[in-house]
Amino acid sequence: MKKILLCMGLSALFAGCGGREKPLAEVVDEALARAERQVLLMAEKYSGREGRLPRTWENDEDVSSDSRWWCSGFFPGTLWYVYENSRDPKVLEYARMYTARVEREKYTTDNHDVGFMLYCSFGNGLRLTGDKSYEEVLLTGARSLATRFKPEVGLIRSWDHNRDKWQYPVIIDNMMNLELLLWAAGYSGDESFREMAVSHADKTMEYHYRPDFSSWHVVSYDTVSGKPHVRQTHQGFSDDSAWSRGQAWGLYGYTCMFRLTGEERYLQQARRIAAFLLNHPNMPADGVPYWDFDSPEIPDTPRDASAAAIMASAFVDLSSLTNKPEGKGRYLKMAEKQLRTLASDAYLARPGENGNFLLMHSVGSRPDDLEIDVPLTYADYYFLEALLKYSRTTQTKPNNN
Repeated sequence: MKKILLCMGLSALFAGCGGREKPLAEVVDEALARAERQVLLMAEKYSGREGRLPRTWENDEDVSSDSRWWCSGFFPGTLWYVYENSRDPKVLEYARMYTARVEREKYTTDNHDVGFMLYCSFGNGLRLTGDKSYEEVLLTGARSLATRFKPEVGLIRSWDHNRDKWQYPVIIDNMMNLELLLWAAGYSGDESFREMAVSHADKTMEYHYRPDFSSWHVVSYDTVSGKPHVRQTHQGFSDDSAWSRGQAWGLYGYTCMFRLTGEERYLQQARRIAAFLLNHPNMPADGVPYWDFDSPEIPDTPRDASAAAIMASAFVDLSSLTNKPEGKGRYLKMAEKQLRTLASDAYLARPGENGNFLLMHSVGSRPDDLEIDVPLTYADYYFLEALLKYSRTTQTKPNNN
């Protein structure tokens, strides 16, 4: 049944007589308009739930979190992206309100995801409004994140649990938190923030990646030698498999590091990760990967729209950052394919449905039987980000930066 619905949804990618493909610029504009309606419904629904933020929608019920959950910054960030596109004062009001719900995390020192929490929310808010009070939140948050960096290891520690098997665990997701440190370096003039980000990216590049440029999910380091003692893929099919969202985090992380530092080695790493994804035989034709590239159940296993959304955002960036024409074209083509698929009725929910989330069919953690084939707040965030980046890149919308 799901395959039938997927085919029906993908048929919406075509319009007009003769099944001609609708121009992608039109698809993007329609997706942004639908997203605004849906996100406003979500904001209204949660407005009276003090301190709560949407996480997912499962078994026809809302699942929310407080600001402590690693995903807390994504819905405020989604509102900022909607505001960037619409300039609707009501959206701005909601964006400020939900952003404020995350502010206390600027003091968090027991969580590596402070970058996700604060930069997606306060970072976008600062970019779009210039609100000076947001600067203090971001700088305090960066200082809190920096406490998790151990010079002897050269990386930001991810988790504090399971100390019986992990001395100093670092997950590939942590690449996404480096943007906050680089912002702090530029804002404060304190180069130690940049040095931490560069050290983390370099050591992750050295030890997290296999010869084919797929990555492990978790690498734990010996706290004395600073060398890996365990490599695992905690949320993937097996330790040696290529968990799809992990590959997306890496692609995005190294593309971002090149954009912010100009260091050529990060561009080369992003290109190598991109080649792994673009050439993988298990990448579906529509660009939305299965939850793990090595799942033995392919094709009868869930897709992960969140991984596709993250990849699409990174591929748009990578297409504008690379100076090699063949790469530029391949990266943008993949982003366009992924955006067209995600904007179809097979993945993009109608307003009022899907618990007011935008995208359907994401996967949280299959091995933990957690959030399987459901909407996820970070899938929506990166989908909107990718749509806006694509609009700017192709000049279908003015650049509001």
